[in-house]
Amino acid sequence: MAEGNSEGSHPDGWPGQLWLEGRTVVHLLEEQERPTHMPRGPAKRTGPGFLNPAMAPARTRSVLLLNDALEHDWLVNEDKSIRVLDALCATGVRIRRWRNEIPSQSQNRLRITANDLDAFALNWARQSHSTHPPHQTIEHEPEDDRYGKTSNQVFENGLDFRQMDARIAMLETGYQWIDLDPFGSPVQFLDAALQGLSRTGVLEITATDTAALTGSSASSQARRYGAKGIVDVYAHDDAVRLLLATVATSAARLDKTVIPLLALFDGHHVRVSCLIKTSREKASQVGENIGWRIREDDVPYRFVQHPTPEQVKRGSGPMWTGPLWNKEVAERMTVEKALELCQPSSKELESLRRSGLEWSDDDVEYSTRELKRSVRYISDAADLMSREHLLLNLDALPKWAGVGGAPKLEKLIVSLVESGYAAARLPDIEPLMVTDAPFETVLEHVRNTTNSTK
Repeated sequence: MAEGNSEGSHPDGWPGQLWLEGRTVVHLLEEQERPTHMPRGPAKRTGPGFLNPAMAPARTRSVLLLNDALEHDWLVNEDKSIRVLDALCATGVRIRRWRNEIPSQSQNRLRITANDLDAFALNWARQSHSTHPPHQTIEHEPEDDRYGKTSNQVFENGLDFRQMDARIAMLETGYQWIDLDPFGSPVQFLDAALQGLSRTGVLEITATDTAALTGSSASSQARRYGAKGIVDVYAHDDAVRLLLATVATSAARLDKTVIPLLALFDGHHVRVSCLIKTSREKASQVGENIGWRIREDDVPYRFVQHPTPEQVKRGSGPMWTGPLWNKEVAERMTVEKALELCQPSSKELESLRRSGLEWSDDDVEYSTRELKRSVRYISDAADLMSREHLLLNLDALPKWAGVGGAPKLEKLIVSLVESGYAAARLPDIEPLMVTDAPFETVLEHVRNTTNSTK
């Protein structure tokens, strides 16, 4: 590994400008514009040290999810360590947030490996970690992998930095947690990620090729995912389910089964987090959760396992048709938990300002809103998203109900809940609602709610 941040030496362009994501100081290249809070969509890449601020909510949820596994011991037994790999860590924001924001009592259970093939980005990550170390000294040493320590490995205060191809890095050790966040599609890395997991592990995957996943680029969708899509109000949900189906079928070929923990479409990317277990029996049952979404005349859609040729013409798939979230885990991803783990205290902010961070009261307010947005609506929708549900776009309901305009989403949800059904808003840029009410019942409530506001 290049020694670009050894003592007395820094990466080119260091220190750049300071930014704060969660409770973690980030060094941006000078040529990258100061990010806006809560940005949408992909940002313009400025080089290997580029940070996409639109991915901050996904990184916040990653902190919460890894902390939840440690706090509630659903991945490994109590007091056992978790081997974690960020296979494409770039400038190391996610790995540093894991070290800085997960509570100190859990830190020594984490064995974190940070890998990237780009020497500049990796040295920038190492220098950031050295300049702004975690709040406590990490006492453990790096664990030996099957090949032993190599010249591509540097261990610094709880982070094991490696410079190699991500596919090789994922296969070197049996990890309990792998984060895979490539530029574009993750398909070329997927088999290596699944093989690199222990018998039980978590795989978090980001895909930014949303044109392929939603069906906007039909040729890319067919080539990468072996699917066809319809670009309509269900395109975002289709994209999530298509990526999950790809993961599930790839896992089944390796005698592994997939249990979704949290799967979302967030702005310009799809992010799925899955518990992966080795089980030939359950892997053989993968087809039970794979099917097609067929658009219908009497209801917005139905899932079918084996569509007819006529249904295929008005369908999208094959895709995952099972639950998208884990109820218990998602219910704990609350605004309160996000602020508890990821919001800096006044004392921390004062210390950071003295070290050069320019962070106004407006920045404090905006960053707090961003943390809240990262998990907004998740706990409320956890129950429905972990079982069979009906997904509805508010803007499409007036046409179905024969009314002139849509009611307020919150008012419609309250009306359904008061009638004994479950209903919740789904986190998405579109006004989406999930419910277990029959579709005709929803339309009745749309009509009643709309008329009551006139």
